[in-house]
Amino acid sequence: QVQLVESGGGLVQTGASLRLSCTASGLTFSSVDNAWFRQAPGEAREFVAAIRWSGGATHYTNSVKDRFTISRDNDKNTLHLQMNGLEPGDTAVYFCAAKLPFGNDYDIPNEYKYWGQGTRVTVAS
Repeated sequence: QVQLVESGGGLVQTGASLRLSCTASGLTFSSVDNAWFRQAPGEAREFVAAIRWSGGATHYTNSVKDRFTISRDNDKNTLHLQMNGLEPGDTAVYFCAAKLPFGNDYDIPNEYKYWGQGTRVTVAS
């Protein structure tokens, strides 16, 4: 059974940093592409960042470029999202996701087969 478990969310002030983690089990972590999505109340799930299975390619939505960094440790089956310079607009539940490494639709939620339960990030102004 595949499980993705996120951690690291919390309540922070504007400008603070958080590091989200996602630990995977039940799959060959080094054989899947991964991504972070987020969903604010009343809004659709939004792509944040993606990383190839090898860690060799990363993608970000424009609003988080230069502030967020996605990374992975295949030896520890763990995905990370380092978030710096947090803004109230970053407030959302953050989800990690995994998919087989085919195609280039890294920003489409329906392309991802496996999802975690999410971790809440709240940025106070």
